Order: sequence, then C-alpha cells, then structure tokens
Amino acid sequence: MTETGIRNGRRNTASAIDLQQLRFAVVASDYGSFRRAADVLSIKHTVLSRSIGQLEYLVGTSLFERSSGGIKPTIAGQAVLRIARLILEQVDILVETGRSGGRGDTGHLVIGFYTSVSTGNLRATIGEFKKRLPQIELATMERSRFHLMTALRTGTVDVVVSPGRLASMDVKSLLLWSERILISLPRDHCLAARETIYWANLRNEKILLSKIDPGRELEDLLISKFASPDDRPAVERHDVSRGIIKNLTSMGMGLSLVMESDIGASFAGLAYRELHDGTGPSRVDFFAHWRADNENPALNRFLNLLAERYPSLPPALEG
Repeated sequence: MTETGIRNGRRNTASAIDLQQLRFAVVASDYGSFRRAADVLSIKHTVLSRSIGQLEYLVGTSLFERSSGGIKPTIAGQAVLRIARLILEQVDILVETGRSGGRGDTGHLVIGFYTSVSTGNLRATIGEFKKRLPQIELATMERSRFHLMTALRTGTVDVVVSPGRLASMDVKSLLLWSERILISLPRDHCLAARETIYWANLRNEKILLSKIDPGRELEDLLISKFASPDDRPAVERHDVSRGIIKNLTSMGMGLSLVMESDIGASFAGLAYRELHDGTGPSRVDFFAHWRADNENPALNRFLNLLAERYPSLPPALEG
C-alpha cells in the first residue's frame, strides 16, 4: 500500500472513533467494572461492552484485562485512556467556549478549580457569592491544571482557584487560604488509633495517589518531608478520581493524602488524621488566578469578595 493510502486508512479509522466510545471506556476504567459503569451511565451492560469492543477493534489493541472480579486497564489501555481523558476535556472546553462566546453576558462568571467543594473555603465563598449576587449566572469547571490554564488563556474561565501557583506571565494571583493535609486510612489500621500522625510514621506504608490533580501537589509535599528517598513510603499512582482513591483506601490497599476540603464527603470505613511535622500541621496554600485583561464586571465582584474574606494581601494584587 502506498504511503498516501496508509495515511488515508489511519484517517478513516480515527474518524470512526466517536466520543461516546471514549467516554464509556473512561467511566468503565474509573469504576473497574463494565456493569457498574453501565449502571452509572444508565445504559445496558451489553451496549457499553459492545461500544468498548468496537473501540478496541479500531485502536487495534485490548484496553482492558477482563476477569470475574472486574476489569483493569492493560499497559496499552492506560496510554489510550490517558489520551481519551485529554480529548474529552478538550471537547468540553470547546463546547463551553462556544456557549460563553455566544452569550455576550457580563453577568456571567465561570470559576475553575481542581480541588473538592464538598466542604471548606471554596464552597463557602461560592455560596456567599450566590447569596449576595443572585442575578449573576455562575458556572463552575473542574479540570486538570493544564486544561484550566488553557481555559484561562482562552477566556473560557474567568478565575481559577487552586492549590499552589499557576505559572504564567499574563496571569495575576491572590493568596487566599491554606488547608491542612490529612492522611486517609482504614478505621482498623494501626495508625488510626493516633490523634496525630507524623510524616515519619508513614515510612513503611504505601501511599495511593491519583494521577489527576491535585495529586502532584500532594506528591511534591510528600517528597519534601523525607530527606532521603530510601526513607520515603512507597507511592502507588492510579489514573482514577479522588473518589476511587478513597474506595481503594477503604479496601486496605494503602493510605492516601487528602486536603481538608475533601473530607466533607463522608466515606464508610475511612478515618482522617492530621499530618504533622516538627512545626505543627502540614498545610498547602490556595491562590486565585485570573487574566489581567479580563474586564468582566462579575469577575471584579468575585475578586472583591475574595479580598474581603481572605485579606492576606492588599488589593494591589500580585502579578
């Protein structure tokens, strides 16, 4: 076959893959079961299984190892699923960009984040904003760090609230609050008997982390607490959501690090304990980020509320 024919064949295969197949595969991976994923998606198990089978045929490899206990991504499947998540995130951003551009409404604010809103300061701030300014249409977007920065540059989101700074020349930042870092562990684990746990106590444990943000902040913090790599606990990274990490932790597969705002959603069988170093509880700082040229009046109102609630810096905000 000629080179042109090969390219055309690849193009035809790519065009045959649809977003639904990618979404089904990602949900199945998150839940570790075709049947549970089908229940969540409110579709028949056979429909989901057939769709994923078609996707496997089109990409030319098995995405999952199937067993009576459920499914697990193959090595090739892990790579495909990682790209599928990126594609789906980009499509969601594309749709939201179109909606925002067509709205032309200054009474609209989009807040991006990659942390939990089950409890804590972000949840309270959004609630207060809606209470004070109910006429402003408020939307939220939970995405990865990379995609929130893309959305911020394109104007799809007005402001990003995140742990740590987002490095960009044209973005302003405001220090907001700090959250405690907690260790999540099964209630019957030996460390659960302690009110306070020190980082050194984790030396012989296995720590489960999500590859999805804010896993990177938590892993960087973990590394910083141990002078020698030989002293660090084993780290196991999973390409799943924070909720699935909690599930795995409750099954006794390891311990996990969580932020304070993540404990509002209770989970059976789990306990949470503060993590301390020599100076007290370990914490991570949160920042607001926005484009300097964003003239949305709703954004200014939101920033004023943040400065009022968290007066850690003067109104002349950092660049």
